[in-house]
Amino acid sequence: SLVFLGSHDSFSFYIDEASPVGPEQPETVQNFVSVFGTVAKKLMRKWLATQTMNFTSQLGAGIRYFDLRISTKPRDPDNELYFAHGLFSAKVKEGLEEINAFLTEHPKEVVFLDFNHFYGMQKCHHEKLVQMLKDTYGNKMCPAIFAHEVSLQYLWEKEHQVLVFYHSPVAVEVAFLWPGQMMPAPWANTTDTEKLIQFLQASITERRKKGSFFISQVVLTPKASTVVKGVASGLRETITERALPAMMEWVRTQKAGESGVNIITADFVELGDFISTVIKLNYSLDEGEDDTT
Repeated sequence: SLVFLGSHDSFSFYIDEASPVGPEQPETVQNFVSVFGTVAKKLMRKWLATQTMNFTSQLGAGIRYFDLRISTKPRDPDNELYFAHGLFSAKVKEGLEEINAFLTEHPKEVVFLDFNHFYGMQKCHHEKLVQMLKDTYGNKMCPAIFAHEVSLQYLWEKEHQVLVFYHSPVAVEVAFLWPGQMMPAPWANTTDTEKLIQFLQASITERRKKGSFFISQVVLTPKASTVVKGVASGLRETITERALPAMMEWVRTQKAGESGVNIITADFVELGDFISTVIKLNYSLDEGEDDTT
């Protein structure tokens, strides 16, 4: 069981300060932006952009799991689909094509696309997204089967490079959509590093009972009071960098394999030696162990 590296809110690099506030934001945030306008959006970006690398850079650095949240824009005549995290981000079509270009150049690479939140989407929007995935990836997508049957060898033989997880009942009707419950991502929802690490450890213990893929989110979540205190500095300086040594220590002590970690996601994946540390966990696999994903 290999360990893969993922980015939390993968598309937040592309946040557009000129766009309206996303539909998932609470009314207090909507009001804050309506009063303070562009200044408020600049501050929001500091707290919402959890990645500083664009898609191609993330792929080049070794990121293989992408955490994707999709939204329509209110009163959009084109009915376009966007990546969303607080503010709207890039068009979905452009992002999917960016990933496809990388996969075409690197035929042995495999990515996990986890569509886990949908905002303002009707049946027609889901149909549009499914068609977009078909048009972009075609046979590169691996049909949903049992997780333990998916090894790199299997994917290479079938020339599959994309596993799409889709957290909506739509997934049941489409062969290449893996149901969302096959990619559980328990969320600690804390600013306390110690609590986060306890939560991650407990989640790993539970992992193999599920017989699915599994995400460990090495992510601290700011509270409103944290945002106010560090309003100008943002998420990276206020939380992530301060907690990095303890989070890195936890990652270093993990093991690959059936009862170990599977996919590890983080904010600002380029900080410290996070990427190389996660990738190195795969070296601990015994030579004889199967390379199931």
